[in-house]
Amino acid sequence: MNGFAIVLSLTAGLAGGMQVAVMARLGERIGSLEALAFAAVVTAMIAAAVLLVARQSWSGYAAAAREPVWLWSGGALGALIILAITYGGSRLGTTGTVALLIAGNLAAAVAIDRLGWFGIERVGLHWYRVLGLVLLGAGAALALRK
Repeated sequence: MNGFAIVLSLTAGLAGGMQVAVMARLGERIGSLEALAFAAVVTAMIAAAVLLVARQSWSGYAAAAREPVWLWSGGALGALIILAITYGGSRLGTTGTVALLIAGNLAAAVAIDRLGWFGIERVGLHWYRVLGLVLLGAGAALALRK
């Protein structure tokens, strides 16, 4: 296991919970689409700064532009996620929004692993993975109850 990847993923998970609450408040104040657009600008500025510091170059942008267009969908999917948490956070609550986001993430991840989509190595679907999905779905449903 890669320790840094584990810590980074856990930290991102914690940040995601906070992000739902913060983006929901910003969306309530200025509108969901406006909050999405502003978040995208902030994200782009931070990512550009990190790229420049880490690589001492902007060449990563040109390299990405040369890749197949379907690989650019990660940015569009990120925008969809931010819009969903901005809109849903104030309507479903932080817990409900995060529960649904995680349930959807896990369902997609299982399908991607099982079917080998996007060039990912196939991973078997065992009973304990199915049980995990069922439990997570039940947890998401319970989290939506107020």
